[in-house]
Amino acid sequence: MELIILKELIEKILLFRDERNWKQFHSPENLSKSIAIEAAELLENFQWSNDFDRDRVSEELADVMIYSIMMADSMKVDIIKIIEEKLKKNSIKYPIEKAKGNSKKYTEFK
Repeated sequence: MELIILKELIEKILLFRDERNWKQFHSPENLSKSIAIEAAELLENFQWSNDFDRDRVSEELADVMIYSIMMADSMKVDIIKIIEEKLKKNSIKYPIEKAKGNSKKYTEFK
């Protein structure tokens, strides 16, 4: 059920893009720039304090995710597959017994 919802959401994002003929501008380079810009706008909400506007943060987070989905499409990568592969790699780098409750980078584990 959740995969169907994700697929429908991705299709909705790509349809929005295609109806506006924006795919022509969506090279991996341009999309990665857009992701970085939107991530900076997300971070800006926390620039001077932890007191943030949930709606504004949610909107910027959505922008980051939308551009990420469009980049995956542009590169013809399967979002589910690349996330699962990354989780697998991270589970090796961050084993529970060393990483649980710990914010250190894996290179700092002893």
